Amino acid sequence: MPDVQPPNTNTPESRSTEQNTVDYMTDLLDRLKSESVRNQLQLVKQLAESGETGRKGLMTFLLERSSQSMGMIEGAAYQILYADNTAEAQTFLQAHFPQGIVPLHSERDIDYTPLQQALAKQDFLTADRLTLEKLCELAGELAIQRKWLYFTEVERFPITDLQTIDTLWRVHSEGKFGYSVQRDVWLGAGKDWEKLWTQIGWKSGNNWTRYPNEFTWSLAAPKGHLPLSNQLRGVRVINALLSHPAWQ
Repeated sequence: MPDVQPPNTNTPESRSTEQNTVDYMTDLLDRLKSESVRNQLQLVKQLAESGETGRKGLMTFLLERSSQSMGMIEGAAYQILYADNTAEAQTFLQAHFPQGIVPLHSERDIDYTPLQQALAKQDFLTADRLTLEKLCELAGELAIQRKWLYFTEVERFPITDLQTIDTLWRVHSEGKFGYSVQRDVWLGAGKDWEKLWTQIGWKSGNNWTRYPNEFTWSLAAPKGHLPLSNQLRGVRVINALLSHPAWQ
């Protein structure tokens, strides 16, 4: 039987192909630093579809950005690697971003890791439930037992904790969700609650959106759709959230 020789990977053609791949990835990474946010999101998705080379490109991008404040582009890159079941991706995240890309700061020793994990998986229904749980933890034992908030409790929330929750939502939703996003929509509506409900998809005509099946638990939702606040007790709680000093 004749010997089977391994393919020659050192031919001019193979070297040219490798160089073209390197040049392509270098170009994508350079554009990630200068393009518009919309284009950057598309570039991240292009890298995600480029196999092992794209995975390495996303890792390089996150490492280069690790000393800066992370935003929605970094969030999109992280989520792709988080969902990647390869040992390379998981080892990289565990080594460099064991708690995610958003610092989980809390003035009251609240553990925001479960919320971070749910948002990284784009499990927005679970993340919404966890957000209420964490807000009740911030409010104290009575709020934990009753599972809802008084507006006076919200007014006393630490700025640090609200900003952590909000940043997690924004970074892992391409900037579509979060209390600061809802505040922007609210201010744009002239603080008109009825206009806000319609714009963020919480009400259609005279009908409130029913929980949970009528809400949209994906990025297809309107801007500001999540996280939810219970309006059955009036607007004082959400008013306290959107008026909190954390956003000023």
